[in-house]
Amino acid sequence: MRAAIFERFQGPITVTTLPDPAPRPGGVVLKVGATGLCRSDWHGWMGHDTDICLPHVPGHELAGTVVAVGAGVTRWAEGDRVTVPFVGGCGHCGECAAGQHQVCENQFQPGFTHWGSFADHVAIDHADVNLVALPEEMGFDVAASLGCRFVTSFRGVIDQGRVRAGEWVAVHGCGGVGLSAVMIAAAAGAQVIAIDIDPAKLDLARSLGAVATIDATTTANGDVPGQVHEITRGGVQLSIDALGHPMTCVNSVLSLRRRGRHVQIGLLLADQARPAIPMDRVIAWELELLGSHGMQAHRYPAMLEMIRRGRLQPERLIGARVDLDEGTRLLTMMDRFPGTGVTIIDRFEIA
Repeated sequence: MRAAIFERFQGPITVTTLPDPAPRPGGVVLKVGATGLCRSDWHGWMGHDTDICLPHVPGHELAGTVVAVGAGVTRWAEGDRVTVPFVGGCGHCGECAAGQHQVCENQFQPGFTHWGSFADHVAIDHADVNLVALPEEMGFDVAASLGCRFVTSFRGVIDQGRVRAGEWVAVHGCGGVGLSAVMIAAAAGAQVIAIDIDPAKLDLARSLGAVATIDATTTANGDVPGQVHEITRGGVQLSIDALGHPMTCVNSVLSLRRRGRHVQIGLLLADQARPAIPMDRVIAWELELLGSHGMQAHRYPAMLEMIRRGRLQPERLIGARVDLDEGTRLLTMMDRFPGTGVTIIDRFEIA
């Protein structure tokens, strides 16, 4: 197979030919139709994820076609068009038995615990638990764009955040996660405030349903929470850190009104892993602090139905489509947040 691989953290990423994978018992091999380029892959390349063993092939937002089926698989056959959550359950632990595969005690993560989808083929374990059938009308590019960003935002807004129509929602950071959260919250009937430092991203957020935007570079004394409270006359019921930075995390908490809910979706790793949370406010205002880590395969149908009915349009979030060589080059630049929307790798052959 043709794949991107690195042999040391923060080292060169080489596109080369590697042996094709074989399905393990209970697993399948997919021919990758498309894969997303995500900042989580950058964190992996930087060495921030202890699950990664070198050498390593990144990539975790994927869709493709089943081309080989391992022993014991009962639900899938060659030719099936599928996607997969970026956090897969083992199907046997207590969390999986409770339906909470996204926090499986023995989780399988392509691109982290195993080689990923920056390749034209990828092996997926525990297929009967984790694969999701794609609607015939959905292209691999759109399916890959759901990846970790859209589905994590869906769970963060709908399941963890418990958004309700008419509520105010603040979204801090308008990359792929944040723009997904804006679209999903607006579709649920919420009034969304989008916050970023890039005017182009804020313009896109408005087109996706945000009723107000805040350019964090122009707020007086950097007081983003103060502006949120002014717009909403008291703060938001739900606030989401979609970026993953100590400043956006704290701003998100401080943007809440009393008894509000903060959802942390953006990753805080390495020296940023433990930000100084304003616990005095959390206690005095009885705030909720919630994490959101992927979404179970069995929750996909609710999201796919909203897409089928046109209430959600993830294709509007795709910013660029590139080949594997260009995607590999862009991966090392993810700390600089290049581009707007979601970048998709949809060509794996030699250019």
